[in-house]
Amino acid sequence: MKPNKRDVMWISALGIALLITLGFVYDRHFAPEWKDYQDEFREMIAEKYGEARAAQVPAGVQQIWVKELNRVDRCTTCHQGVEWKGMESAPEPFRTHSKEPLAKHPISKYGCTVCHGGQGYAVDTESAHAVAVEHWEEPLLGAEMAAAYTVSDRNALLQVNCNGCHRYDRETKGADVINRGKQLIAEKGCRACHVINGRGGTVGPNLTNVGELSPEQYDYDRLNGKKSVFAWHMAHFKDPKAMSPATVMPNFGLNSKDAQALTLLVMSWKRRALPVEYIPGFQQADVPTPEEQRRESEMLTGKGAFFVRKGCFICHDVSSFGIQSASKIGPDLSIAVTDVQSRFGRTLEDFLAQPTGTMAVVLSTQIHLSNEERAEAIEKLHEAYKIKEAESGKAAQGEARKGK
Repeated sequence: MKPNKRDVMWISALGIALLITLGFVYDRHFAPEWKDYQDEFREMIAEKYGEARAAQVPAGVQQIWVKELNRVDRCTTCHQGVEWKGMESAPEPFRTHSKEPLAKHPISKYGCTVCHGGQGYAVDTESAHAVAVEHWEEPLLGAEMAAAYTVSDRNALLQVNCNGCHRYDRETKGADVINRGKQLIAEKGCRACHVINGRGGTVGPNLTNVGELSPEQYDYDRLNGKKSVFAWHMAHFKDPKAMSPATVMPNFGLNSKDAQALTLLVMSWKRRALPVEYIPGFQQADVPTPEEQRRESEMLTGKGAFFVRKGCFICHDVSSFGIQSASKIGPDLSIAVTDVQSRFGRTLEDFLAQPTGTMAVVLSTQIHLSNEERAEAIEKLHEAYKIKEAESGKAAQGEARKGK
């Protein structure tokens, strides 16, 4: 029986495809990418230090197993120069790692990916760097990711992973961006509304482990440009209502640099099971400083404690009672008695009974006052006003004496 020409063509095509596939598999198995890198590195060492030193370069797949972190890294299969002196100016992947970080973070104890990200098991560039690998959420925190996030300093991305161990540091050497984020948390009084590391208020969501939220848990409908967790946080910090119209979070007028610092900080807040020896100073809690404890105690136990408990101080100072708001987006409640009258043409008592504008929303959604609490608020606001008047009177007398 004479073979059909079409069948012959199909069989030939399948045969050629099979040969190509076998050739590719053979090439990947016997001449993988990492072998080329190792050969090139040996040539560089031989040229610079001689054949004897080049013979000391290890061959084959290299692996670092960090039992304490349950992490296996094969990065040094290609990055063979990380601990070689004299290769500081070599191109990647042959460059010597900067000395200072390795002094306190030896590769044998930390591996590579715990700081740099990437897929530790992989031994080809695309899979190891994992920047575009589907279902891998820890890509290499290098130049490509920095460009995607529009981060000018790519080392800022590494600081996200640094904060995994250094979360409770007040300040971490070499982590300037994360340090700035922590400074802003204190300056802006974020704990007034949010629980952070186990401490804070409950007006807003608990942020202790917000970095664990997956990208699918964010609403990108109101976000322009690239849809990512990083972009969402950046937009939210710069204009909270633009991302969450119902939020009561004030707009702090942050510039891009500060918004970026806070974004990277909150992305670092993840639950991590770390052995105690990996936590600097064995500190596993965010302990307030003595000054913070003193200030919190005074605000919670003094004459203005009512305004702290009810959350009024989130937006308002009550200076007569020593209550200071981090956001200061509302007027000082020490002058509420006259301020309400001048702004709304109503008495304080009438306004709190039937509030209008922003306060109508706040008192119906965020701060609920019973009749007894409303009466207490009115009493304390009158007391605060009397103290303010007395202070103003003393100040005026002092100025008058100076003028004589």
